[in-house]
Formats: sequence, C-alpha cells, structure tokens
Amino acid sequence: MGGHLTVAAALIVVSLLGGMQGYKHYEHLPWRDAFLNTAMLLGGMGPVDAPHSNGGKIFAGLFALYSGLVFLIVAGLLFAPVIHRIIHRFHWEGESL
Repeated sequence: MGGHLTVAAALIVVSLLGGMQGYKHYEHLPWRDAFLNTAMLLGGMGPVDAPHSNGGKIFAGLFALYSGLVFLIVAGLLFAPVIHRIIHRFHWEGESL
C-alpha cells in the first residue's frame, strides 16, 4: 500500500509542477495563481482564471483532459490495494476452467 501511495503522490506532485509551469509560461500568471488553477483542475473543480491567450486556451484544454486521467489513475492506485485485500478477506476466486 505504501508503494501505491508513493507513486500516487509523485504523480500528483509532477502534475502540479507541470501545470504550474504551463500556466506561468502561457498565461503569465503568478506562481500562487498558477498553483491554484492547477490544483483546482487536478481536483476536478475546473479552472479559476479563464485563459486569455490562444496558447493558454490550448494548454488549459489539454491539461484539463490530462487532469481527468490523472484523477482516475490516482483513484485506481489508492483503491487497488484496498479492493485486493477485500477480495482476499472474502476468499473470492475466479471461476476455474
């Protein structure tokens, strides 16, 4: 379980840093506003500041799609060990051929 948590946390940190860099580069936002937009997108809430430049709009759209995938991957990483233990607890086995 600790390994899954470490991978999930690393993925979130890398995604936060990449998103902040993108907002800083394309929208010229201060670091705290870039962090807020990135964190809100990764959390599934949506951006706070609407992008104004064409590059910023493309980045925000692609990062929103990426954030949805990251959300699902992190949820899978965190729930997989729990579900695995539940299956072992109830001795659920696949059908034998």
